[in-house]
Amino acid sequence: MTDEGIRTYVFDSTNGALWAEEVAQSAGIPVEVVPSPPDSDALCDLALAVRSVDGQALEEVLRHEGVPFRAWPH
Repeated sequence: MTDEGIRTYVFDSTNGALWAEEVAQSAGIPVEVVPSPPDSDALCDLALAVRSVDGQALEEVLRHEGVPFRAWPH
C-alpha cells in the first residue's frame, strides 16, 4: 500500500490489533499491519492500514464485532 489514500487505525492492545486484522480478513477487507504512528498515543505498537475507500466498511465491521479502535488522525 502506498501512503496516498490510506487510513490508519490504532489500538490499545496487541490483542485488539490482531483481532481487528482477523475481523477485516474475514470480511474481505484488505488491511496491512503497520507500526502505530509515534504521535498517536496508542498503547499498542501495531496499527492497521487500509485504503481510504475501505475505511468506512472496516469501521462498521469492527464496531459490529466490538473491536475497540481509533482512527488516526482523528
